[in-house]
Amino acid sequence: MLSHVPEFSVRIADGPCDIRQAQALRYDVFVAEMGGDGPCVDHAARLESDRFDGFATHLMLEDLAPEAPRRLVGVYRLMTSDMARQAGGYYSAAEFDLAPLLDSGRTLLELGRSCLHVDYRGGAGMLELWAAVADYVVAQKIDLMFGVASFSGVNTADLAQPLSYLHHFHGAAPQISPIAQTDNAVAMDVIPKDRIDRKAAILAIPTLIKAYLRLGGVVGQGAYVDHAFNTTDVCLILDTSLARSKAMLQRGDSL
Repeated sequence: MLSHVPEFSVRIADGPCDIRQAQALRYDVFVAEMGGDGPCVDHAARLESDRFDGFATHLMLEDLAPEAPRRLVGVYRLMTSDMARQAGGYYSAAEFDLAPLLDSGRTLLELGRSCLHVDYRGGAGMLELWAAVADYVVAQKIDLMFGVASFSGVNTADLAQPLSYLHHFHGAAPQISPIAQTDNAVAMDVIPKDRIDRKAAILAIPTLIKAYLRLGGVVGQGAYVDHAFNTTDVCLILDTSLARSKAMLQRGDSL
């Protein structure tokens, strides 16, 4: 628990040094804390990176309070269609067939690599990042946001309730629904709709995913088991016009 009142500020990363700081925080969360690994993880330097970092916009959540023990406390990576073309595609395309989104004619923004330092979870930090994302969406005239969101762990039997709940109650329309691909794809509809324990399912859904759902988010077809990162991933899609109207109705609701 924090022993001080944070003074949050969000800015866009400015150059390689900032991006390296973001990668260091991602290492602390995704690797040291969650047990992730992979060819782009530098354990010696304690950095988690990938080939998309140099093309994306990185939001940096900082605590500017004089007594704060650290400055960078949260990050979010954003990639527009133009950035994806330069990078040779979206990160999510390694796990999901994005053709329905790419063919939709809508302007897209991929969200990813979102994390907060453990001391800053459950407070206003994520709200600050979301407000910055909202400003970016308006400035870039984005229609649909999407990205991979993760459950911790790769034992999908343990995730049967929440995955089935997402499939039955928050599935995307087929015309915009990405589909999990490769041998790591698993079905989400493992429990019939009328047999789902909704309370247990909702409790098992990570906070970030529930935040997307409250804003009208939906999920694609199937989940992807990422053994390297020790996660089971779903693809979330959010219509920004719906999100704005939801946010107006739910103002003050904590994410």
